Amino acid sequence: MELKDKIVVITGAASGIGRAMCLRFAQESTRHIVCVDINLDGAQATADEIGGTAYQVNVGKADEIVALIDTVERDIGPIDLFCSNAGISLAGGVEVPDDDWQRIWEINVMSHIWAARALVPRMTARGGGYLLNTSSAAGLLNQVGSAPYGVTKHAAVGLAEWLAMSYGDQGIKVSVLCPQAVRTEMTRGHEDHVAAIDGMMEPEPVAEACVQTIREESFLVLPHKEVLSYMRAKTENYDRWIGGMRKLNRRFGGFEG
Repeated sequence: MELKDKIVVITGAASGIGRAMCLRFAQESTRHIVCVDINLDGAQATADEIGGTAYQVNVGKADEIVALIDTVERDIGPIDLFCSNAGISLAGGVEVPDDDWQRIWEINVMSHIWAARALVPRMTARGGGYLLNTSSAAGLLNQVGSAPYGVTKHAAVGLAEWLAMSYGDQGIKVSVLCPQAVRTEMTRGHEDHVAAIDGMMEPEPVAEACVQTIREESFLVLPHKEVLSYMRAKTENYDRWIGGMRKLNRRFGGFEG
């Protein structure tokens, strides 16, 4: 899919990958970009830079996502591409309190579900559409030191797979973004953590990878090419891969388990 003349919604647009997506996608002569974030001032700053529209939305709330989609489709036009990009991270293992597990589940997984639930029927009725969901390399591999992040990002990948295989015949295209460490507010202060073992990427090349993947209509967006070889190593010998992850956990995990 080419982004020219398309209406695009991007969550997490105030900073990091979401902001970089907005700026890069605008270079493709999109019809309109909707910049969404819980930080309205940040979303507005991004929107002002590209002539877009800003909305304040807590993606951990289903009614706010539905209201966003209803408003955009009523006031701006049919959404061609929805980038469900906002996410959070939490450190810790199974001892993380239930309230925190629930919060990260709603933001990292349910936000994708709520967007798809509202958009897939509309998109199929008009012949197709595109969903770009941000997960992480942690969704393909795992995350040393953070069970909530690793688990929710796995779920995000699984959902994207399910959407792609279930609605592809109805014209719904799906891609899932799975980078390693990217220089954002989420990674500030963690430049030496395990996810940055291959280096920390700036958001701009990640956005560029998204543009190219959408153009090719491929499923996986892998800005860090090393991730593919790690995936292959994991499936080739799971036990050896677990052994390697245990070594990383001893170095970076920060907790016993």
